[in-house]
Order: sequence, then structure tokens, then C-alpha cells
Amino acid sequence: MIVRRYAAIVLLMIFIASPASLLAQTAAQAPAPDPNDPIVKIKDEGTNRSQVMQTLSYLSDVIGPRLTASPGMKRANEWTRDQLTKWGLQNAHLESWGPFGRGWTLKRFSAQVVEPIAIPLIAYPKAWSPGTNGAITADVVYVDARSETDLEKFKGKLNGKIVLTAPVRDVAAHFDAQGTRLNEKELLTLADAPEPRPAGGRPNFAGNPNQRAAATFGANKLRFFEQEGVAMLVDPGRGDGGTIFVQSATVTPPPADPNAPPAGGGGFGGGVRPYDKAAKIMPQVVLAIEHYNRIARMVQAGEAVKMTIDLAVAYQDADQMGYNTVAEIPGTDLKDEVVMLGGHMDSWHSGTGATDNAAGCAVAMEAVRIIQALGLKSRRTIRIALWSGEEQGLLGSRAYVAEHFGSMQNPATSAAPSSGGGPNAGNGNGNGNGNGNGNGAAQQQRPAQTLVKKPDWEKLSAYFNLDNGTGKIRGVYMQGNEGVRSLFRQWLAPFKDMGANTLSISNTGGTDHLAFDAIGLPGFQFIQDEIEYDTRTHHSNQDVFDRIQADDMKQAAIIMAAFVYNTAMRDEKLPRKPAPGSR
Repeated sequence: MIVRRYAAIVLLMIFIASPASLLAQTAAQAPAPDPNDPIVKIKDEGTNRSQVMQTLSYLSDVIGPRLTASPGMKRANEWTRDQLTKWGLQNAHLESWGPFGRGWTLKRFSAQVVEPIAIPLIAYPKAWSPGTNGAITADVVYVDARSETDLEKFKGKLNGKIVLTAPVRDVAAHFDAQGTRLNEKELLTLADAPEPRPAGGRPNFAGNPNQRAAATFGANKLRFFEQEGVAMLVDPGRGDGGTIFVQSATVTPPPADPNAPPAGGGGFGGGVRPYDKAAKIMPQVVLAIEHYNRIARMVQAGEAVKMTIDLAVAYQDADQMGYNTVAEIPGTDLKDEVVMLGGHMDSWHSGTGATDNAAGCAVAMEAVRIIQALGLKSRRTIRIALWSGEEQGLLGSRAYVAEHFGSMQNPATSAAPSSGGGPNAGNGNGNGNGNGNGNGAAQQQRPAQTLVKKPDWEKLSAYFNLDNGTGKIRGVYMQGNEGVRSLFRQWLAPFKDMGANTLSISNTGGTDHLAFDAIGLPGFQFIQDEIEYDTRTHHSNQDVFDRIQADDMKQAAIIMAAFVYNTAMRDEKLPRKPAPGSR
């Protein structure tokens, strides 16, 4: 019995110890990372000697807002050029495009209620709004007009007044976190997305009847305010809790032509942009919704409310060109071929453009710094480009693509490029960053265009872009290019433990890879965690350095460096989708 008990104990101990032994053997058999593997080196440099946050802080904290054509944008162009040169990149220079229009700088601003009580206000002027020529104090009028008939009630009552321009908005409580990461279900949905539908011509979105009616009423209301001599327009802010989303001032449109066909997508202003010198713009600010609602309710309660607003601005008219910063790491045996990476450096003005998009620029700069610091010799030339004019319609990247690679042109004239449009193709109101798959059908179609290639069209392997905030990279949008799937799957494999493992065939829009994709060149945007991008920082006063996630930025720079290096080392350029109509 004792022998049997002893044998049982021995067997039990062997059983317990065996899994540990097996695990130890497995660990011993796992190969150690090869210190000479370039990807291992990139990981080490990007993790242990990263400079991405220092770069990002200088762009956002020191230089600050970078509105296209402003002194802040030009300073950022010059600083990034000099920093890239300092790191050892070659041919660092500013490349002009345009003309864009005039710059705009905020010099001084304050806003408060002064009667019947003092209320400090959270507010920001809209970009390209004119100033007030000194502080103005005026009665506040709440124009809760929803129709032309409603507007007529205010005729003769608005001269010299500060006008609340729109109805109040309910402010809901936040029961869900504003900061999120992509979960497994969301990543699976991206991975299983259907192949995007071919465009079949350029879409011309004229909107549905309700949208057209709302746009018409909005234009008529702006003309009414101007005719009545309003001193200041105050819009309710999107966002809450002190977050205000702020973009361009709205141009007062000319009288509508009743014989003109419905136009698509242009916004107010009749084709005049707020940065055009001829733009007719009234002073405009955006007010935090909680303050806006309170003042509106005070007026409705019969209180005589007065506000004081002091807005001083400066316009820059001397140089109306936009600029991109460009620099290179020269290649070796395939040096005439190019791999590009980048992001847009221009921003809006109420924050410091940290998540949109100093983050993407700092990551791209860190990626080339890593490659250069390690002395990795790429076969193809690696070229970084930091764009301006993105917020007005991808203007800088589109102009660059049209200048260097090619453009889509109208078959009748083959004159004006539209892979970037003319440099003033945007409406001045900024772009969103959609994650759709491009399956929506356009309401109207313009005639198909012809791709006119330049010699360097054949020499670009790919362009990689980062512009969806501070979130870590989770994978890549393949933009309908099935040919890159196996390569990208292989390149993502070393980063599975860093959370990057998803490939989506779908398109994503709203940023500079589209300039390349539009003419059949491989252009890719990385899939990123949302964090607080749409809920809090995108185009808002909270787009500041403190919302940046440092570890996510390091991870993104490592992955971007690896993708760029791998692309630069292949025997062949990356596979391409069929090019749009070419000749």
C-alpha cells in the first residue's frame, strides 16, 4: 500500500511538472530575434530611441496652428525641412503649388456677456473671418428662423446687432466613453468588407430635395443678415463640455440665379472660397453649445442681453502660394524608382493640430529618421512629403501628383488636371475622414476623364499615408487593390503582438492617399484606433498635444518605417489596380 501511494505521488508530480517542462522546451526551441534583421532593428530604434513625441510637440506646442498659407504653416514647412536635413536626408526643400489664396492669422480674441450679468464665454472665430476693428458691444438677438417667413419677422431689427444664428440644440449626457479602440468585431467587419464598386465616372452630388432646400434657406439667411447690417454672427458649436469644432467662415453668396441647374457639393459662396481676396464674409464666431443655449434662453425669457466681442485678425496677401515639404533618402540600384510616405501638415486654428495631423507628420518623419539612423540602404529612393491645403480639399498632394505623376483630364480639353483639381478645387470647409467602402451610388455622373501620365508615373512603387489621429495602426486599407494582400499580410506578421493584423479591401477617404489612388497609383492609408478623434479632437479646440497617445505614435512609426523599407527593397514595384482611362 505504501509503495502504491509512493508511486502515485511520483506519477502526480511528473504530471504536474510535465507542462512546465514542455513550455520550457518550447521556449528554448523558439528562435531568438535576429539582431541583424532590419525589421528587428527598426523595432528597437523606434521603441528605445524614439523622437516622435519631441517632433510632435514642436509642431503642435511651439509652432502651433498651421492654417494653409499662414505664417504658422510656412514656419512648419521650414522647420521640417531643416529637421529632415539635420537627420541626414537629402534634397530637403519646399515645393510650391497654387496659387492658393490669402493666409489668415488670429491676433486677438475675447468674448463675454456684459449685461445683465458678466459671463465669460468659450468661443472661437472661424478661419478667414474679418475682425471687428476694435471691441464691439451690442445687443444679442436670437434668430430662431426656420423659414423665409420667420426671417421676415426680423427685418429692420438686426442692424449693428450680435446675432445667434440657429436654433438651440439639446445636449445629451455621455454614458459611453468618448475614447475607444477598435474591437475584434469591428476589425472583423473591416476584414470582411466587400470589394469596393468601381466608380464609373466622377460623381456629382447635388443632394436630395431636403438638402437642397436647407442649403437654399441657409444661403438666403446669410444674404438677409448681410443686408440687415448684422455686426457679428454667432453659431452654436458642435461638440459639448467645452469642446468646439471650428473650421472656415462661410462666404455670403451672391443672389441665386433662378435659371441655373442645381450645383453639387459646393456649399455657399457661389464658388468663391473664404481664402479668396474677393470673398464677402461677415465676422463669425462659434460658441460653446452650453453657453449658446443659455444666452438664447435668456433672450427668450425677455432679458436684454449684451455681448462684447473683440476680434483682431491679419491677412497674408504677399505670397498666395501653398508649400509642401519634401526630402529623400537616396536609393541604390533602383534609385530612379520611389517609395513615398507622408501626411498633411496644415491644420485648423482653434487647437494646435496635434491629432490632425501633426501626429501623422511626426510619425512619417520618425519613420525616415529610423531608417536613416540605422544606416539601412534601400534599393529605391524613399521620399517623404508633408502636405498643405489638405483641409481645403487635398490641394497640396493633388497638385504634387499632377505635377510629378499625372492627372485626370477632361476628354474635350485635356487642360485642367483633376487628380488634384486646380489648386483651388476645394470648398474651404475641410474634409472628413470616412471609412466607407465606396459602394454608394452617385446621383449624377459627369463624363469619364482621361488619365494623362507623366514619365514618373511608372517609377512610383507606393505612397503610405497617416491621418486618422493618435491611434495605433491596426492594419491597412487596401483601396480595392487585392494584389497587395499577400505582401501586406507578410509585412504585418512581425507586428501582430503590437495589435496590427487587419487588412481591409475597402476604400477609406478624406485624406492625401486619394490623390495617388485617383490616377491609378498605389496609395494607402493605415487603419487606426479611433481614440477620441471624431468625438473630441478632429477640427476642434481640443486638438492639442495632451490628447496624443505616446505609445501609439511609437508603434505607428515603427510599422510605417517597416512598410516603407520593405516596399523599397522588393525586386518589383507593388502591384497596381487597373489604371483609370489612360492614354
